[in-house]
This record gives sequence, structure tokens and C-alpha cells, in this order.
Amino acid sequence: MGVSSRSAVAIHALTMLARWGDRSLTSAEIADSLSSNPVLVRRILGSLREADLVWSTEGRNGGWSLARPAREITLYDAYAAVEAGPVLSRHPHPPSEACEVGRNMQQLLEVEFRDAELAMEERLGRTTIAQLARRVLAIEREVAQRGR
Repeated sequence: MGVSSRSAVAIHALTMLARWGDRSLTSAEIADSLSSNPVLVRRILGSLREADLVWSTEGRNGGWSLARPAREITLYDAYAAVEAGPVLSRHPHPPSEACEVGRNMQQLLEVEFRDAELAMEERLGRTTIAQLARRVLAIEREVAQRGR
């Protein structure tokens, strides 16, 4: 199974929660930013809650908040919370043992694919949600200054 859009939605939601860390956000507010459906956002947030990245409160002033500081949440944490299985798909069924390529390809690809997945894990583990939130604010400041 490859990477779906769930990772991007999860990272977007976490960055919004970091940006407005002083208050809870509703799934509708997050969905508005994503131009998406609140039901989809709630499903993603539910996975993030199961991974202890966010928490929610119900009621009139309820909503979603980060469960720990944004500087402690990496992009890989978000990815791991919402994606299932390896990034690169493996053979759907065992190749032919009668073929020299078939009998060796799974083993060869496993090494290559796992190395690629480890590299992705390492790279996403270097960026935190706090860093993304700071970048968003920096870009917005630049846009505002150019507009003057």
C-alpha cells in the first residue's frame, strides 16, 4: 500500500492546531482550511488521537488540541498514525520459482524498498510540526510585507 492523502491531511491538521495552540479547533474549522469534509477530518483526527498526538473535548467550547508540544511531534509521527503498511507495494503474490528473475526479485526488492522506506522515515523524522507552523507564519509575514 502506498502513501495516501491521509498523511497530508494529518500534517495539515496538526500544523493548524500548533498555529492556534492557545485554543481548541473544531473539525469543521480544520476542514474549512483543507476545503474538505469534517467527517473525513474527524476520522483522521481519531487516528491521531489513538496515537496520542491530539486530544479532544466535547461540549460548547470543545474541539481538538495537540496532546504534546508541537516541537515533539514529527512528520513521521503523523505519517505513522494514519498510514498502514509499507510505503512501497510488494509483489501481490509469490513470483515463479521456475524463473531466475522470479525466484530472486522479492528478496532483492525487499532490501531496496526497505532502505527507501527507512530514508523516508529518517527524513520525515527530522521535521517537526512546530517547524512547519513557524514556516507558515514566516511565509505569511513575507506576503504581508510585499503587499504594503
